[in-house]
Amino acid sequence: MHKLTQLIQESKHIVLSTHRQCDGDGLGSQLAMFYALKKLKKTVHLINVDATPKKYKFLNPEKHIQIFENDSRLPAEIDLVLIFDTNDYRLLEPLYQKLAEKKPKFAFVDHHPILNIIPAPSEHSWIDVTAASTGEIVFQLIEKLQVPWDAQMAKAIYTSVVFDTQLFRYVRNSPNSHLIAAQLLSQHFDIDEVHRYLFSHQTPEKMNFLAKALQKIEYTCNGRLGLIRIQSKDLLYHHLDMDDTRDLIDFIMNIDQLDAAVVFREDAPDVYKLSLRSKGKINVLPIAEMVGGGGHFSASGAYLNGKYEDLKLQIVNEMTKLLKSA
Repeated sequence: MHKLTQLIQESKHIVLSTHRQCDGDGLGSQLAMFYALKKLKKTVHLINVDATPKKYKFLNPEKHIQIFENDSRLPAEIDLVLIFDTNDYRLLEPLYQKLAEKKPKFAFVDHHPILNIIPAPSEHSWIDVTAASTGEIVFQLIEKLQVPWDAQMAKAIYTSVVFDTQLFRYVRNSPNSHLIAAQLLSQHFDIDEVHRYLFSHQTPEKMNFLAKALQKIEYTCNGRLGLIRIQSKDLLYHHLDMDDTRDLIDFIMNIDQLDAAVVFREDAPDVYKLSLRSKGKINVLPIAEMVGGGGHFSASGAYLNGKYEDLKLQIVNEMTKLLKSA
């Protein structure tokens, strides 16, 4: 914490970013730090690799975030790049390489385990795998920088904390998430709005999609593993975005008999987003790492290229091995 806060204090021109297909944790952390650094009179730019999902419009991201494209102009001066909610630079390409050409210092602020398949994050990074969300780490960072809290900073961090803990369901046996939330709520922002957009903002199209998708669950490994394939035509038919499928795996994991679940989401022909979940009996992270991804012990993922049947066979075989040995 000390090295990173010192680096921030010494830097004048700072870029903030997060992984592609950003979620509430990365986006909330990024926006909270933006507001904090502006109070410290820093020149701050928020640059992401793709558009913000519409469910986060209550945070007004379009007011501040630039979407990077290959011909996008980057700031002339960059002293420091802070990257939130990942320590995998590949999830920021092609932005990461373009930023690296400016030769700034990089620091990852994250709570995911460090991957063995890529170079370790820079020495300035702050990665705490005991934190239930990246927002918890950013909360401590803002406190260390001694930036006074206001409603918009608190709202952003609260979004991060409740999103990644799923309303405090996954707090890693720690009181930290609750204690941070209690302190943030003293800033008097609209907590109901945050909950509504994150967890109750469904549409008839989304509900129709869920009804059809959940009928297609395949059960293997004596009913302990559930699997779903989401085809791009399904999203097109129901007028949905990729982010609208994010919570599908959570619905599957509510099935009592399951110990684990797999979702393949087709993003393009022969290109899939793989999501893996377990109820804590098995560690799915090694499987994600094996195919070039990452994540947590019980929630991991990766981006895959190949024929669906081949990918399905590979992942199901690996998951079955884990379940049989658990």
